[in-house]
Amino acid sequence: MSDLAEAESPIPPLLRDRSGVQRVTNIELFFDLVYVFAVTQLSHYLLGHSDLRGALQAGLLLVMVWLVWSYTTWVTNWLDPELMAVRLLLVVLMLISLAMSASLPRAFEDLGLWIGGAYAVQQIGRTVFMVIALRGHPLQANFQRILAWCVLSSAFAVAGGLAHGNARALLWLGAVCVDLLGGVVGFYTPGLGRSRTSDWTIEGGHFAERCQAFILIALGESIVIIGATLSEVMDVTASSVTSFVIAFVGSVALWWLYFDRSAGAAAEMIARSDDPGRLGRSAYHLIHPVMVAGIIVTAAADEKVLADPGQPASAAAAWMILGGPALFLAGHAAFKLVVWRAVSWPRLAGIAGLALLALAADAIPALALAACAAVVVTAVAISDRVPWLAPSAGTR
Repeated sequence: MSDLAEAESPIPPLLRDRSGVQRVTNIELFFDLVYVFAVTQLSHYLLGHSDLRGALQAGLLLVMVWLVWSYTTWVTNWLDPELMAVRLLLVVLMLISLAMSASLPRAFEDLGLWIGGAYAVQQIGRTVFMVIALRGHPLQANFQRILAWCVLSSAFAVAGGLAHGNARALLWLGAVCVDLLGGVVGFYTPGLGRSRTSDWTIEGGHFAERCQAFILIALGESIVIIGATLSEVMDVTASSVTSFVIAFVGSVALWWLYFDRSAGAAAEMIARSDDPGRLGRSAYHLIHPVMVAGIIVTAAADEKVLADPGQPASAAAAWMILGGPALFLAGHAAFKLVVWRAVSWPRLAGIAGLALLALAADAIPALALAACAAVVVTAVAISDRVPWLAPSAGTR
């Protein structure tokens, strides 16, 4: 399409009015409530399957959940959620996502087809809606390419739901790899060409705010677990109170690391960027699920320690206690590297400190190990406020 033709193309009626600041709407926040349940399900799944196999399965399910949420977030950045057709789209996606979330505990048992089918229906259905809604608009070609990739990933998802054992996991891995790779290569499709990130004319501030909301969803699940587990303790002892405080401090430290400075500064960066689609893809779409995974693992570890503060640090407990914060720090370090092209040495030092703690995990009780992990994360958070360690204004 020529530039003249693009300029003369009518604006589809379902698109947002970009003349002012784009705010997150109530229907978008309502849509997110389903994912509060999804994060809870994933945390409980990890608790019930705390070996390596279970951790990999939980990670795969998280990526599937993240992708259906993230693809919807891209769509609602362009569409106006206040319009009836878009609201109905979100309500339908909510219903399907709720069924998918309810099926997560038995994803690798008898409800695999519910997971694979829900994934496929959302990826294809949402994209078909966009292709129709964007008729005559330059973005339509982008979603035509996305549709081709979603059909392929959905075939893997449904085939995985029909398969069993390792075959299911491999097919679902193929589905998420197709959807992740699609964004990386611009959804290249023979005959349709390739999309450039500059074509993804998102409103950066809105997109950043939506991804920040998902971080809050995960942190909210962590707080709920801390409170709910403590409420079930029959005898309130010094160790149970100590574990409660340690878990709370750890959650606050994770919140502080992300929201104290970098969240707002990064939102400003993507809002001012000449290519917000590039930052949206790399810093948010690809990196944020790593931080979400870290929060989920940390929440599972908190529940494990709070349920029995005097327990020794088993291998499963140790990897969750240390692995959750390490994942979060790694994700946040990558986030800062992509947004500001700056290496966060305090976060890398924190990961190294957690790795050193792992060497001594066998000799440390679970409660003490959790306390050490909380101290490490808190120290990294404090480093952002130390003048000679704190980042400059341009590298939050």
